[in-house]
Amino acid sequence: MNKIEIDRQSGCCFGVEKAIIRAEEELKKGGTLYCLGDIVHNNIEVERLEKMGLITINHEQFRELKNVRVLLRAHGEPPSTYEIAKQNNIELIDASCPVVLGLQKRIKKKYTHAESDDAQVVIFGKKGHAEVNGLLGQTDESAIVIESKEEIDKLDFTKDISLFSQTTKSLEGFREVGELIKSRMQGDAKFEFYDTICRQVSNRVPNIQEFAENHDLIFFIAGEKSSNGKVLFAECKKKNPNSYLIHHPDEIDPSLIKEDISIGICGATSTPMWQMEAVAQNIAKLQPQMQVEKAAF
Repeated sequence: MNKIEIDRQSGCCFGVEKAIIRAEEELKKGGTLYCLGDIVHNNIEVERLEKMGLITINHEQFRELKNVRVLLRAHGEPPSTYEIAKQNNIELIDASCPVVLGLQKRIKKKYTHAESDDAQVVIFGKKGHAEVNGLLGQTDESAIVIESKEEIDKLDFTKDISLFSQTTKSLEGFREVGELIKSRMQGDAKFEFYDTICRQVSNRVPNIQEFAENHDLIFFIAGEKSSNGKVLFAECKKKNPNSYLIHHPDEIDPSLIKEDISIGICGATSTPMWQMEAVAQNIAKLQPQMQVEKAAF
């Protein structure tokens, strides 16, 4: 077999695509447009939009701005960001993902209506991640963040625990953490498990596993900061050890491109389709006889 196939179920999820389109629309209007943090965890896409005029800032810089337009990316923001915007007359273009906003509301409701003052809101996620910071803000920074099952020892199993997750974490890993916590609850303490994993990510796992199995060689392209990219690439690697993670279309190792092999190209929910197509084009230059195909939906 001698082909290159792009996984058409890869590519930007709804939330990320919505934020990028919103940025492009606002940039076309002219004037200065800031973005609070990288609009997407993909350096190439960030650079593309910055060339169009988007200015990426951090939260410290945001606090110093007044009378400007600022785009909020898909990851969501804590209440403090909206308060600062109101005080400084900042026009917010809110491109927060609806799934993330829904999760924020659920966590805030649980925190606000806790049955006891010592009840614990626990978030399974990456410390310092933009989405997690937004979730923490719903609890006045009181929620406990755990990154792995090894960190559950920091919890008090004699007190109520409500477990949520960053939307892009592994569903399998989240369920495992939930079962471990449940098994260690003591006395009358209640444990509540809220499945808040985004299906835009978790539903891609079976597909990407099958896609990886059906090819001799896999190139998975994702930004270095992409959390879901790490999750999905790990699934590729499980099914096909001959899988390689790259961060740029030009990172193809020519020595891997042999004759008579099937090459699959896939990516994260923060990887635009054009980047996977660029990978395919670069491989085709190394092996001109190879034909580029698109996997069926």
